[in-house]
Amino acid sequence: MMATSGKDACGLNGEEPSVSLTSNNDKSLVNGATTEASALSKRQNGGGTGAERFAFSPEPTIEDIRRMQAQFTDERDWNQFHQPRNLLLAMVGEVGEVSELFQWRGEVAEGLPDWTEAEREHLAQELSDVLIYLVELAEKCRVDLPQAVLRKMALNRLKYPANKVHGSAKKYTEYKD
Repeated sequence: MMATSGKDACGLNGEEPSVSLTSNNDKSLVNGATTEASALSKRQNGGGTGAERFAFSPEPTIEDIRRMQAQFTDERDWNQFHQPRNLLLAMVGEVGEVSELFQWRGEVAEGLPDWTEAEREHLAQELSDVLIYLVELAEKCRVDLPQAVLRKMALNRLKYPANKVHGSAKKYTEYKD
């Protein structure tokens, strides 16, 4: 489990969240998320019909997450412990916790139709821990993740042209020109 509790990170210990998660002041906050986002939670945590393509909510952004975690860390004077190596090892530990949720289940269908809501929420929490550590690691290493993703996707398009690799799981080094 990550040291940052969802209650503290979202300002739910009787205080208002310090980072605005919405650009529309008409939306109310419930447990640190907009009611709109809360309504989508079940569908986005695997409770949807499966016929529609999954989509993340637009907020919070990666930058919002970075700011929330930076504030959380600063308030606790934990930057002294949050060096890149430590963050990486903590993130790997959290990935291990995600792995445990899938261990011994065999193949798991997209959307997790056989999982309970409690199991889905546990997965959501562990994946959140991984994301929070990833974002903080990127911050400490000065990697602008959204821009890095754009560059990496462009590189992947070159390495894996759709007309050449469609339907194949081979590594790019296995394709012949």
